[in-house]
Amino acid sequence: MSEAPDKPAILAAPESASGFRHWMARNAWRLGLLFGGVLLPLAGFVALADEVHEFESFHFDAPLLWQMHGLHSPWLDRFFVLISKLGYEWFLIPADVLIIGALLGYRRWREATFVAVSFVGSALLNMGSKHFFQRQRPSLWESIAPESTFSFPSGHAMGSMTLAATLVLLAWNTRWRWPVLLLAPPFSLLVSVSRVYLGVHYPSDILAGWCAALVWVVGCYLVMFSRRHPWRRRDSPPATASEASSQGGDVDDPSGAST
Repeated sequence: MSEAPDKPAILAAPESASGFRHWMARNAWRLGLLFGGVLLPLAGFVALADEVHEFESFHFDAPLLWQMHGLHSPWLDRFFVLISKLGYEWFLIPADVLIIGALLGYRRWREATFVAVSFVGSALLNMGSKHFFQRQRPSLWESIAPESTFSFPSGHAMGSMTLAATLVLLAWNTRWRWPVLLLAPPFSLLVSVSRVYLGVHYPSDILAGWCAALVWVVGCYLVMFSRRHPWRRRDSPPATASEASSQGGDVDDPSGAST
């Protein structure tokens, strides 16, 4: 009677220590981004949302609102009304459309898809969250730019942070890194401050908007660029492990998806 054929091994051979170190050198930045860009903001959003869901108030909301209101002046009123409009219909939405159009024009399909999914998904998440939590707007004083929709999380804060995070991630390994870092996050901060100054959002709405935007954008980035960085072409020469580690990047996969 013939012997039974060898059964395939169920478990692969143990990974060598050098192989694990090589993997860590290539992917440590991804683990850091997962922790700092997804898990921590998610924990922050859950903590804030739990209090809002239980109709609890935050001890810092009212004092910060009154401090911002104490800065009231005619020129600051005009300035923050302008910033608030730029943070949505006058600049943010047109910029989103222009960025996607420019990427499509340069045939950067994956980058354009990442931006589109980030922007559209962020907007849908914001609308869904507002209708789920149904938090009323602050009513400590009559705002010069009143709003009629729900408050939590802030759409302006979430939208501007989505734009900032998207641009920073796309520009990180390019020569545009520092200009983007100097412009995009401060713009998001300024838009968010304008909403508190105008009395249409609690500071906790702002924090929740930032957290939700980071969770969504960074999560999309880690999924869509799991094998390579933005702007890498399929036929580009592969980077060495040391280069990838120094850039916070990964070694190119020659069989990876085309751009």
